[in-house]
Order: sequence, then C-alpha cells, then structure tokens
Amino acid sequence: MARAHVLTVGHRQVIEHLWGQGSTLTQIAAVVGVGLSSVWREVERGNSSRHGVKNPLGAVRGGLYRWGYRADWAQRKADTRRRRPKPRVLSQPGLLQATVVQWLGERWSPRQIVARLRREFPNRPEMWVSHETIYQSIYLQARGSLRELVDDALRSRRRQRRSQSRAAQAARRAIRGRPWVTEDVHISARPAEVQDRAVPGHWEGDLLIGRHGTSAIVTLVERATRYVLLGALPTDRTSPEVLTVVRTQLDRLPHHMTRSLTWDQGAELADHRRFTLTTGCPVYLCDPHSPWQRGSNENTNGLLRQYFPKGKTDFRTINQTDLDTIAIQLNSRPRQTLGWDTPAEALDRLLLAPTC
Repeated sequence: MARAHVLTVGHRQVIEHLWGQGSTLTQIAAVVGVGLSSVWREVERGNSSRHGVKNPLGAVRGGLYRWGYRADWAQRKADTRRRRPKPRVLSQPGLLQATVVQWLGERWSPRQIVARLRREFPNRPEMWVSHETIYQSIYLQARGSLRELVDDALRSRRRQRRSQSRAAQAARRAIRGRPWVTEDVHISARPAEVQDRAVPGHWEGDLLIGRHGTSAIVTLVERATRYVLLGALPTDRTSPEVLTVVRTQLDRLPHHMTRSLTWDQGAELADHRRFTLTTGCPVYLCDPHSPWQRGSNENTNGLLRQYFPKGKTDFRTINQTDLDTIAIQLNSRPRQTLGWDTPAEALDRLLLAPTC
C-alpha cells in the first residue's frame, strides 16, 4: 500500500475509529498507510484531552494513549496550521526586531546576529531566530519587512537573492617575481606557528585601493584573533610611506603581539628589509595572485567594501579618526571562527593573560 504524504479527513476518521477501539500506533499506521511517526505526530498535535481511551480490559491507557482523538477537531487544528501567509516573526515591532535592526545597522551578518542572540538571551527562546528568517525578512518586499527599516542591510548590498552556483575560474597566468622577493622572505619560509594560528601576534596586510587607483589605505589583520588595524595614507603609497604607516599601527600593541607580517608581492613592500631591521618584525611575501595565502586579510578587505564601495571611494578624504571608528566596529562584531566572540574580546584575553 502506497504511503500517504498528507493526512486527509478520511485518514483522520480511520484514525479516530481505530483509536477508539484501542489500537496501537503501529497498528493504525499499518492500516492508514503512513509511517509510525506520522501517526504519533498527528495524535500528539490533534488530541482531545476531554476523552481518555480505555483498553479492552477497561483500564485507562497511559502516555500518549491516555488522550482522546476526534477527527473533526484534529482537522480544524491542521487547517489552522496550514494557513498562509503566516505572520513573520521579524515583522512585529518589539525587542527582537529592534535588536536585529540595530545589529544590521552596525553591519553584522545574519549568522553573527543569530549566534549573539542566543548568547545574549540564553533563557528566552522567543528572542531566537534563524539566519534564514533574517535573510527572508530583508529580501521580502512587503510591509513590515526589515528592508523598510535598514538600508543596505547586507554587506553585498544585493536587493535580490543570487544563485550560489559560480562559473569556473579562469586559469591564472604566471607573472615574473619581484627582485625584493627572495627565498628567505618567501611565504614557504614562514614558521609553522604562523600557519596553525596557535601563537598570536602574526599579521596579514594589504592595501585597499580607492577610485581610479589614486588612493589607498593600509589594512592589517591579526591571524589568531582577527583583530583589525586600519591606517590612512594621505600622501602616496610608496614603500617608505606604507611601511611607516604599518609600523605606526603595530606600535600601538605590545612587542610580543608583532611577531611577523605576511603581505603580497606589491612594490609597497620593496623596502621590507629596512622595516624588519628597525622593528624586529620579519616580513613574508605570498605567491603572485594567491589571495588565499592571506585569507583573513582578504576577508577583511571584503568587509571593508561595505564601507568603501569599490570604484567609488577617494581615500584621501578619509582621515585616521574615521578609519579607527570603522576598525572599532569590525572588532566589535562576533565571529563564528572565534566561537562568536568578538576580535576585541579575543585580543583582550591575550593581553590580560599572564606571560612567562
């Protein structure tokens, strides 16, 4: 007998008859042609507490069997559950909506919001939602959707959902190396402790380029904590200027938190040996066209495009105070890779930990 996917009025009438005769859930499932769990859920959801069921010997059955079941009552409850559209959780004004809107306004991702809600409200399930619920509320073009409350709520700024499929990437063409890249500073010479992120103080860096390639800022990310430092480049992006800004930013931290710096092979790092000599911080250079070798920094640069759209930003109009404000926002976002701690919380623990 083919199994039914949806219980009908007829199915429920059969269940009522067999239930009244004292049949077990297994027996009913075999007659109706559905799975045992389907019958269990149906009786659990649509039971009637007014009439208990007795077994053939006259004793009242226990457990789920103690409840009565009426087909008409169960059908009304099923019809109510299937009504569409259902009210959306985030369409109702209240603390949950206000909290989600606030964090979206601070450029948090839906996954970060979901994790933080469970941490901030551990004993209040009504304050929990899924990231899919937030996405649907953002993309939903209807009254009460989050799109009405938050402009550009997502980092991608897309107004519609996009297919997750991607075309295959074109083969990367080889380019010649740079004269300042030698074996001792190639990324392959980097200590193992950098790769596994077990020891803090190893940084990844890059330039975020502005409109028409005429301006840039320095971006630095600590590999273990994902802590971000941003540096303004008001004049140019020559090697001495860039490395001066990098040194100024790293000088804000204790010396043991500046163990190494990983960069690409850009000309702005041509003077890296002088930097290492004056700071004691070794520099390692990645392979050409290999951004995954600086994965944390590449991810951060993607987040920064939320604030500085590609091809539209002149970084000469952005001062260091503005960049510090944005860095604080990034460092205050919970991160999944940190167990939903923020980079600032992770760095604070390291700075306060006793050192040998």
